[in-house]
Amino acid sequence: MAEARFSQDQFRCPVCLDLLKDPVTIPCGHSYCKSCITDCWNQEDEKRVYSCPQCRQTFSPRPVLNKNIMLAEEVEKLKKAKLPTGVFAGAGDVECDVCTGRKHKAVKSCLVCLNSFCQNHLEQHENLFQGKRHNLMDATGQLQKMICRKHDKPLEIFCCTDQCCICVRCIVDEHKNHSTVSTAEERKEKQKHLGETKRKFQQQIQEREKQLQELKEAVETHKRSAQTAVVNSKRIFTELIRSLKRRCSEVTQMIRDREKTVVSQTEGLIERLEQEIDELRMRNTELDQLLHTHDHIHFLQSFQSVCDPPGFPDIPSISNGSFDDVGDSVSQLRQKLKDFCRKEIEKMSGQVGCIQIIPTREYVSRKDFLQYFQQFTLDQNTAYQHFLLSEGNRKVTYTTTLQEYPDHPDRFSYWWQVLCRESVQECAYWEVELSGSTDVCVYISVSYKSISRKGWGYECAFGSNDQSWCLVCSPSSFSFCHNNKKTELTVPSSCCRIGVYVNHNAGTLSFYSVSDTITLIHTVQTTFTQPLHPGIGMNFNSFLFVYKKKATPVEYPVVKLCDKKV
Repeated sequence: MAEARFSQDQFRCPVCLDLLKDPVTIPCGHSYCKSCITDCWNQEDEKRVYSCPQCRQTFSPRPVLNKNIMLAEEVEKLKKAKLPTGVFAGAGDVECDVCTGRKHKAVKSCLVCLNSFCQNHLEQHENLFQGKRHNLMDATGQLQKMICRKHDKPLEIFCCTDQCCICVRCIVDEHKNHSTVSTAEERKEKQKHLGETKRKFQQQIQEREKQLQELKEAVETHKRSAQTAVVNSKRIFTELIRSLKRRCSEVTQMIRDREKTVVSQTEGLIERLEQEIDELRMRNTELDQLLHTHDHIHFLQSFQSVCDPPGFPDIPSISNGSFDDVGDSVSQLRQKLKDFCRKEIEKMSGQVGCIQIIPTREYVSRKDFLQYFQQFTLDQNTAYQHFLLSEGNRKVTYTTTLQEYPDHPDRFSYWWQVLCRESVQECAYWEVELSGSTDVCVYISVSYKSISRKGWGYECAFGSNDQSWCLVCSPSSFSFCHNNKKTELTVPSSCCRIGVYVNHNAGTLSFYSVSDTITLIHTVQTTFTQPLHPGIGMNFNSFLFVYKKKATPVEYPVVKLCDKKV
């Protein structure tokens, strides 16, 4: 029944405006938190007269404060019944400026009182200032920043002239005759720009996430490729070792077979010679006996038989050869194998170098690229003889008239192409403008100077070999070509100016569509091993076909290297 008869405000301390804590009642009948009335009376100790903060009744001597047990019980009941859980301020919350002890979470801030209030103190604030307009807003911990330091008034106006927030008094003073709007209006306007900025950030996040994914995929690809190369290398070296072991066995067997043959032949001859020696020794013994005989008749009868030498066949000569020649051959084979392996491994080391990821700045406007602008001129000594160069060799036009260029080893003899005289060795940006015929494919290329020039083979054509990279601009589509591999591209319909950016050290080549804005067409990441020369080419297969079909004169294509224009 007590909860029904009394409101929550009846149990608030008049000093701290919070629910009574350890309530005490003084002689006049008013109740306070024990700590609140104690602090008040401590300040009055010098006067030795103590008063009630509400009715101002005085007491002397200082009354003894005793806890009001009944009131304390009612307050506890009210706390359990009325106060929701979880309203205390936590990390990052705005605290109530009125609460004492553990502070509750503020729900509103008053721009007049410059205080933040929890739900309980907000109700008391509204009851206290009924009929008065106090400007309330969602609780904020930055109230001081929303008040004019000079006039102590809310910052409700935005000065467009000085681009700052001001109060109503500032308009009369230092911002007089300035262009002003409400802060809400200015926020609405700036929020549009903020939305556009957010969109750009989201686009950059997507691009970075795409690049991150590409790098992760590249790492995984390199890992898989490296693992495959290791497995294949081990397998090949194992097979090579097996092959060498087989060859070692073959050479060993060959030596043993040769040894067996020679030894067998020699042992037969030795046996034969030993038999002949025995026979000769026997005949020699017979001669000695005959020489010492005294029987003239026996001597004469035996003379003829012992004088005739035995008919032994000739002994074939055996060369005193050795296997040194085999050892020398094996030594030479070992040296050749070592030299071959060393050269091949050095070659592989050049091909399988360390992968360097060089961070490059992301350019978003043409102005960013113009700092790397480089002016190029077309090299007349490389131009095909149906190319007319003009405007200081910065413009090339197809012509049916054969140009009387002198014979030169650098000139393209079959492909309709031309290279620039200058090369790119670090960072460079240039622009190419297309005009004239829309029936011809134009090649915007970068190439090594070592690209072949003579003949009709693909080793001479831009984009058809490992010496050149090019953007192919045709009437209906765009594509990128390198080493005879083609990548179809999506390009804005009216693309008449192409920007080319090369970062030689980072191995980056990018093509852009240039108009009022700059749009990426295609970019490639590779490794450049030589200086690059810009080049321009044309594909006249479709052109000649269209030329035969048209009854009207054909407009020939024109390609121009643009000047730097900011």
